[in-house]
Amino acid sequence: MDLTAAIDGYCERLDASFWAEPINALTNAAFLLAALVMAWRLRGTNLPLAHALTGLLAVIGLGSFLFHTVAQGWAALADVLPILMFILVYLFAASRDFLGLAPRFAALCVLAFLPFAFVSAGLLRNLPLLGVSAGYLPVVLLIAGYAVLLRRQAPVTARNLGIGAGLLLLSVTLRSLDMPLCAALPVGTHFGWHLLNGLMLGWMIETYRRHMLAPHPAQG
Repeated sequence: MDLTAAIDGYCERLDASFWAEPINALTNAAFLLAALVMAWRLRGTNLPLAHALTGLLAVIGLGSFLFHTVAQGWAALADVLPILMFILVYLFAASRDFLGLAPRFAALCVLAFLPFAFVSAGLLRNLPLLGVSAGYLPVVLLIAGYAVLLRRQAPVTARNLGIGAGLLLLSVTLRSLDMPLCAALPVGTHFGWHLLNGLMLGWMIETYRRHMLAPHPAQG
Protein backbone atom coordinates (compact mmCIF):
# COMPACT_ATOMS: atom_id res chain seq x y z
CA MET A 1 0.00 0.00 0.00
CA ASP A 2 1.19 3.47 -0.92
CA LEU A 3 0.69 5.35 2.35
CA THR A 4 0.47 8.71 0.61
CA ALA A 5 -1.77 7.70 -2.29
CA ALA A 6 -5.16 9.42 -2.46
CA ILE A 7 -8.17 7.17 -1.87
CA ASP A 8 -11.58 7.88 -3.39
CA GLY A 9 -13.89 5.12 -2.23
CA TYR A 10 -17.05 6.92 -1.16
CA CYS A 11 -19.95 8.52 -2.97
CA GLU A 12 -19.67 11.87 -1.18
CA ARG A 13 -16.03 12.47 -2.21
CA LEU A 14 -15.71 14.32 -5.51
CA ASP A 15 -12.13 15.59 -5.23
CA ALA A 16 -8.99 15.25 -3.09
CA SER A 17 -9.60 18.27 -0.84
CA PHE A 18 -9.70 18.00 2.97
CA TRP A 19 -13.42 18.76 3.31
CA ALA A 20 -14.56 16.77 0.26
CA GLU A 21 -16.56 14.47 2.58
CA PRO A 22 -18.06 16.85 5.15
CA ILE A 23 -20.96 14.61 6.19
CA ASN A 24 -18.81 11.49 6.40
CA ALA A 25 -16.18 13.42 8.35
CA LEU A 26 -18.47 15.15 10.83
CA THR A 27 -20.63 12.11 11.61
CA ASN A 28 -17.57 10.54 13.23
CA ALA A 29 -18.67 12.61 16.21
CA ALA A 30 -21.02 9.67 16.87
CA PHE A 31 -18.03 7.59 17.99
CA LEU A 32 -16.73 10.34 20.25
CA LEU A 33 -20.16 10.94 21.76
CA ALA A 34 -20.61 7.21 22.41
CA ALA A 35 -17.17 7.10 24.05
CA LEU A 36 -18.05 10.06 26.29
CA VAL A 37 -21.34 8.43 27.32
CA MET A 38 -19.61 5.15 28.15
CA ALA A 39 -16.79 6.89 30.03
CA TRP A 40 -19.47 8.52 32.19
CA ARG A 41 -21.33 5.24 32.72
CA LEU A 42 -18.09 3.45 33.64
CA ARG A 43 -16.99 6.03 36.21
CA GLY A 44 -15.99 4.40 39.48
CA THR A 45 -15.94 0.87 38.03
CA ASN A 46 -12.99 -1.50 38.12
CA LEU A 47 -13.43 -2.82 34.57
CA PRO A 48 -10.10 -2.31 32.78
CA LEU A 49 -11.20 -3.89 29.51
CA ALA A 50 -14.35 -1.78 29.38
CA HIS A 51 -12.28 1.37 29.90
CA ALA A 52 -9.83 0.18 27.21
CA LEU A 53 -12.70 -0.41 24.79
CA THR A 54 -14.03 3.06 25.49
CA GLY A 55 -10.65 4.55 24.71
CA LEU A 56 -10.49 2.55 21.48
CA LEU A 57 -13.96 3.79 20.57
CA ALA A 58 -12.72 7.38 20.76
CA VAL A 59 -9.66 6.50 18.68
CA ILE A 60 -11.94 4.89 16.07
CA GLY A 61 -13.73 8.21 15.70
CA LEU A 62 -10.49 10.14 15.32
CA GLY A 63 -9.03 7.63 12.86
CA SER A 64 -12.15 7.62 10.73
CA PHE A 65 -12.21 11.43 10.73
CA LEU A 66 -8.65 11.43 9.39
CA PHE A 67 -9.56 8.95 6.68
CA HIS A 68 -12.57 10.92 5.49
CA THR A 69 -10.61 14.17 5.37
CA VAL A 70 -7.00 13.35 4.43
CA ALA A 71 -8.10 10.22 2.49
CA GLN A 72 -4.63 8.69 2.04
CA GLY A 73 -3.22 5.25 2.67
CA TRP A 74 -1.81 6.03 6.11
CA ALA A 75 -5.17 7.50 7.16
CA ALA A 76 -6.88 4.30 6.00
CA LEU A 77 -4.67 2.39 8.45
CA ALA A 78 -5.58 4.88 11.17
CA ASP A 79 -9.20 4.06 10.35
CA VAL A 80 -9.14 0.26 10.27
CA LEU A 81 -6.51 -0.67 12.88
CA PRO A 82 -8.43 0.74 15.90
CA ILE A 83 -11.54 -1.11 14.69
CA LEU A 84 -9.56 -4.36 14.53
CA MET A 85 -8.14 -3.72 18.00
CA PHE A 86 -11.64 -3.11 19.38
CA ILE A 87 -12.85 -6.40 17.89
CA LEU A 88 -9.94 -8.38 19.32
CA VAL A 89 -10.13 -6.85 22.79
CA TYR A 90 -13.90 -7.35 22.93
CA LEU A 91 -13.55 -10.95 21.76
CA PHE A 92 -11.08 -11.64 24.56
CA ALA A 93 -13.38 -9.99 27.10
CA ALA A 94 -16.44 -11.87 25.84
CA SER A 95 -14.65 -15.22 25.79
CA ARG A 96 -13.24 -14.77 29.28
CA ASP A 97 -16.11 -13.00 31.02
CA PHE A 98 -19.22 -14.11 29.13
CA LEU A 99 -18.24 -17.72 28.45
CA GLY A 100 -16.06 -18.08 31.54
CA LEU A 101 -12.99 -19.32 29.68
CA ALA A 102 -9.54 -19.19 31.21
CA PRO A 103 -7.47 -16.27 29.84
CA ARG A 104 -5.25 -18.57 27.76
CA PHE A 105 -8.28 -20.06 26.03
CA ALA A 106 -9.81 -16.63 25.55
CA ALA A 107 -6.55 -15.63 23.85
CA LEU A 108 -6.84 -18.66 21.57
CA CYS A 109 -10.32 -17.47 20.56
CA VAL A 110 -8.77 -14.15 19.59
CA LEU A 111 -6.13 -15.89 17.49
CA ALA A 112 -8.74 -18.12 15.85
CA PHE A 113 -10.77 -15.08 14.81
CA LEU A 114 -8.19 -13.94 12.25
CA PRO A 115 -8.33 -17.04 9.99
CA PHE A 116 -12.09 -17.28 10.57
CA ALA A 117 -12.57 -13.70 9.40
CA PHE A 118 -10.25 -14.13 6.42
CA VAL A 119 -11.95 -17.29 5.14
CA SER A 120 -15.54 -16.23 5.80
CA ALA A 121 -15.05 -12.74 4.36
CA GLY A 122 -13.62 -14.31 1.21
CA LEU A 123 -16.67 -16.53 0.87
CA LEU A 124 -19.10 -13.68 1.53
CA ARG A 125 -17.41 -11.16 -0.77
CA ASN A 126 -19.33 -12.42 -3.80
CA LEU A 127 -22.73 -11.68 -2.29
CA PRO A 128 -24.62 -8.94 -4.20
CA LEU A 129 -23.66 -5.36 -3.23
CA LEU A 130 -21.43 -6.49 -0.35
CA GLY A 131 -17.95 -6.00 -1.83
CA VAL A 132 -15.45 -4.42 0.57
CA SER A 133 -17.98 -4.55 3.42
CA ALA A 134 -17.67 -8.36 3.47
CA GLY A 135 -14.93 -8.06 6.09
CA TYR A 136 -17.46 -6.93 8.69
CA LEU A 137 -19.98 -9.74 8.26
CA PRO A 138 -17.83 -12.27 10.17
CA VAL A 139 -18.13 -9.94 13.17
CA VAL A 140 -21.92 -10.03 12.83
CA LEU A 141 -21.77 -13.83 12.75
CA LEU A 142 -19.44 -13.92 15.74
CA ILE A 143 -21.63 -11.69 17.91
CA ALA A 144 -24.73 -13.69 16.94
CA GLY A 145 -22.87 -16.93 17.71
CA TYR A 146 -21.96 -15.75 21.20
CA ALA A 147 -25.58 -14.72 21.72
CA VAL A 148 -26.70 -18.25 20.87
CA LEU A 149 -24.11 -19.79 23.20
CA LEU A 150 -25.26 -17.58 26.08
CA ARG A 151 -29.01 -17.87 25.55
CA ARG A 152 -29.53 -20.16 28.57
CA GLN A 153 -26.90 -19.23 31.13
CA ALA A 154 -26.98 -15.49 30.49
CA PRO A 155 -30.20 -14.68 28.58
CA VAL A 156 -30.05 -10.92 29.17
CA THR A 157 -26.52 -10.70 27.84
CA ALA A 158 -27.50 -12.95 24.93
CA ARG A 159 -30.41 -10.63 24.08
CA ASN A 160 -28.16 -7.58 24.26
CA LEU A 161 -25.59 -9.22 22.00
CA GLY A 162 -28.38 -10.03 19.57
CA ILE A 163 -29.31 -6.35 19.49
CA GLY A 164 -25.67 -5.51 18.81
CA ALA A 165 -25.52 -8.01 15.94
CA GLY A 166 -28.67 -6.52 14.44
CA LEU A 167 -27.34 -2.98 14.67
CA LEU A 168 -24.08 -4.01 13.03
CA LEU A 169 -25.89 -5.85 10.23
CA LEU A 170 -27.94 -2.73 9.51
CA SER A 171 -24.87 -0.49 9.55
CA VAL A 172 -22.97 -2.86 7.23
CA THR A 173 -25.95 -2.71 4.87
CA LEU A 174 -25.74 1.09 4.77
CA ARG A 175 -21.99 0.89 4.18
CA SER A 176 -22.54 -1.52 1.29
CA LEU A 177 -25.18 0.68 -0.37
CA ASP A 178 -23.03 3.82 -0.44
CA MET A 179 -21.72 3.51 -4.00
CA PRO A 180 -24.65 1.58 -5.57
CA LEU A 181 -27.08 4.34 -4.52
CA CYS A 182 -24.72 7.20 -5.36
CA ALA A 183 -26.62 8.36 -8.44
CA ALA A 184 -29.87 8.60 -6.51
CA LEU A 185 -28.36 9.85 -3.24
CA PRO A 186 -25.28 12.03 -3.93
CA VAL A 187 -24.24 12.27 -0.27
CA GLY A 188 -24.17 8.48 -0.10
CA THR A 189 -25.12 6.29 2.85
CA HIS A 190 -21.74 5.87 4.51
CA PHE A 191 -22.62 8.46 7.15
CA GLY A 192 -25.31 6.02 8.35
CA TRP A 193 -22.55 3.48 8.98
CA HIS A 194 -20.89 6.00 11.28
CA LEU A 195 -24.05 6.88 13.19
CA LEU A 196 -25.20 3.29 13.66
CA ASN A 197 -21.72 1.99 14.36
CA GLY A 198 -21.16 4.61 17.06
CA LEU A 199 -24.41 3.46 18.66
CA MET A 200 -23.57 -0.21 18.20
CA LEU A 201 -20.04 -0.04 19.64
CA GLY A 202 -21.25 1.97 22.61
CA TRP A 203 -24.01 -0.60 23.12
CA MET A 204 -21.50 -3.45 23.02
CA ILE A 205 -19.48 -1.79 25.80
CA GLU A 206 -22.71 -1.21 27.75
CA THR A 207 -23.58 -4.89 27.30
CA TYR A 208 -20.23 -5.85 28.80
CA ARG A 209 -20.66 -3.35 31.65
CA ARG A 210 -24.10 -4.70 32.53
CA HIS A 211 -22.89 -8.28 32.44
CA MET A 212 -19.92 -7.58 34.66
CA LEU A 213 -21.96 -5.63 37.20
CA ALA A 214 -24.73 -8.24 37.36
CA PRO A 215 -24.95 -10.34 40.57
CA HIS A 216 -23.11 -13.28 38.96
CA PRO A 217 -21.06 -11.75 36.10
CA ALA A 218 -18.68 -14.69 35.66
CA GLN A 219 -21.38 -17.33 35.42
CA GLY A 220 -21.31 -19.15 32.12
